[in-house]
Amino acid sequence: MSQEQIQTLLLTHHLTPNKLLGQNFMIDPTLYSKLCEYATLNPSDTVLDVGAGFGFLTCFLSNKCHTVIAVEKDPQFVPILRKNTQDLPNIVIVAGDVLKVQLPKFNKVIAIPPYYLSSQLVMWTIEQNVNATVMIVQKEFAKRLIATVGSEEYSWLTVAVHQQANVTLHNEVPKDKFYPPPEVDSTILCLKPWTKKPFEIKNPGLFIQLTKWLFSERNKKLSKAITPFLRNNLKLDKQAAEKIAQTLPFAERRPRELTPQDFGAILNALPN
Repeated sequence: MSQEQIQTLLLTHHLTPNKLLGQNFMIDPTLYSKLCEYATLNPSDTVLDVGAGFGFLTCFLSNKCHTVIAVEKDPQFVPILRKNTQDLPNIVIVAGDVLKVQLPKFNKVIAIPPYYLSSQLVMWTIEQNVNATVMIVQKEFAKRLIATVGSEEYSWLTVAVHQQANVTLHNEVPKDKFYPPPEVDSTILCLKPWTKKPFEIKNPGLFIQLTKWLFSERNKKLSKAITPFLRNNLKLDKQAAEKIAQTLPFAERRPRELTPQDFGAILNALPN
C-alpha cells in the first residue's frame, strides 16, 4: 500500500490513474483504523466501500465487519479487485456506478471515494438512512457542510445536510497521503443521523429544490427570489406567487442570511 506498491500494480496491469474518475490511491493505511473508529464499526455491520480500486481498504474492512460491499466503476479495476479479494468470502464486488446499480442492504459507509462524487454521494448516503457515513473528502468540500450563515462556503448543501445529519470533521489528510497526489488536502468526514432532527420539514424533496433555488438567488430578498420558484413548482400565476411570497416568513431577508431552521420554516409555510 506504499507509493511503490501502487506504482508497481499500475505498471503490472498497464494502468494509468484516470483523472476524470478521480483516481487517487491512499498510501497511508494507518488511516483505515481511524475510519473504522469514527464509524464505530463492529462485527455485525455491513459496510459499503465506494471506489474500491485495488481493494486495500476493502480487505481491511473485511476483518472488522460482517460483510463489505465493494463498488468499483472503472471496468479495468474490477477484475483486479476480484482477484485481490478472492480469498475473503465476506466481500461482495459490485461493478458500476454506485448511484445507479442495485446494491445489497448495508448499514454503514466507509470509503475514500473520488472527489467529483462527494456532493451527490453525501446526499445519497443520507437518503439510504445508514447508521454512519465516514469518508475522506476534499477539505474545502467538508468545510461547506459546517459553514456558518453568511460565509462564502454557506450553501444549499450546508442547509440540506444539517437538517438530516450530524456532521463531524476529524483528521486532516495531506495530499501527500495519496498517489498520485490530488491538488488539495482532505479531511475525514463523519455523518450520523440525528437522534432528534433540529427541525422537521413536510416535504424533503421540495426542501432540497427550494434551498438550491434560493441559494442561486442568495443576494436577493426572499420575496423576490422565491416568486419564480412558486410559479414553476406550485403552478401559480405571477400575481398569486407574489402574494404568497410577501406573506412568507423572512420575506425581507436574503437567503444567505437565513439559518437552516429558517429555510425549514419557509418550506412549511408554503401551501400544500
